[in-house]
Amino acid sequence: QVQLVESGGGLVQAGGSLRLSCAASGSIFRIDDMDWYRQAPGNQRELVATITSGGSTNYADSVKGRFTISRDYAKNTVYLQMNSLNPEDTAVYYCNAVLSERPGTLSYRYWGQGTQVTVSS
Repeated sequence: QVQLVESGGGLVQAGGSLRLSCAASGSIFRIDDMDWYRQAPGNQRELVATITSGGSTNYADSVKGRFTISRDYAKNTVYLQMNSLNPEDTAVYYCNAVLSERPGTLSYRYWGQGTQVTVSS
């Protein structure tokens, strides 16, 4: 059984920084893309950042220049370094991985349980 476990959320003042981590564990053969999404109250879940198996990254316009996604392939872990946080970044942050559990099988998308990030003004 595959699990994604996030950590690193919390309360921070505007202008501050947080680093989120998400570790994938269980029966994993290969991980393709790993992503961070967020969902604020009353809003749809939105894609924040993506990192591919080859290390290519992509960001939402709202976080470009402030957030950095990275990945430790040996640990099956993805990180999100968030700098210059503002109250509009307040949301539950979810990690996401597209992975296959065994050779020759299809890849599926797995979600973590989410971690709350609150930025006070």
